[in-house]
Amino acid sequence: MHILRTIISVVAVAAASVFAVSAAPASARATLGKPDLEAIRVASVDEHSRYYYPTLLRKFMRNDTTMTGVEYQYLYYGTLFQEDFDPYRKPVDQEQLEAITPLLARDELTRAERQQVLDYCVRAVENDPMNLRQINNRIFAYEKRGDVNLAKIWQNKLNHLLLVIAASGTGADRDNAWIVVSPQHEYDFLNLKGLKATNHTFEQPYYDHIEVEHTDRQPAGYYFNIEELLKQYFLKHPSELREP
Repeated sequence: MHILRTIISVVAVAAASVFAVSAAPASARATLGKPDLEAIRVASVDEHSRYYYPTLLRKFMRNDTTMTGVEYQYLYYGTLFQEDFDPYRKPVDQEQLEAITPLLARDELTRAERQQVLDYCVRAVENDPMNLRQINNRIFAYEKRGDVNLAKIWQNKLNHLLLVIAASGTGADRDNAWIVVSPQHEYDFLNLKGLKATNHTFEQPYYDHIEVEHTDRQPAGYYFNIEELLKQYFLKHPSELREP
């Protein structure tokens, strides 16, 4: 399956990135390590900043291959501070998603089925540009259509986004929890690292702990920090803070 091929290409790079970040001096870690969310917030809404979110998003969507790792970091975490931010948004066209899901597990697709998958993924990513799962499926669709260059371009985008998350910590404990902009990214990130989630626990005040199928080579679970995700969500949905 396509997802397994993606895992192989990402895991070695992501692991190396985390090691390099942890071993690097402070100046290097500031380049692409744990994100400075306040700096990203300020830059993402400043139309005069080189990291203005709409500018970065346009570059991302038009397949600009010159984007730097820092730009990807500002793009990914800048999502938190946009007016339409909603980490719990429902998938685009649930019925269509259910129709294409079985196709994603097949090696052979008809031309119409390939187009069906691609059409849905394009719509889903236009609605939610940081949708890691549908970016991955979009790569699958391009590969099945024989669009090698587009598959490589979108694989490069996905790798950069995964590296941004990987650079935010190690996931080993609360102090080094990975930072994500969507709870779904916790599962997608681990899956694309070749790990299968088996259980989820929320730990106060703002940590998700995801248990995975254990092997001797990795911990039994990983931590994700969703502090800013929850903060921005409730700022935009204050009614959900009310007691039942």
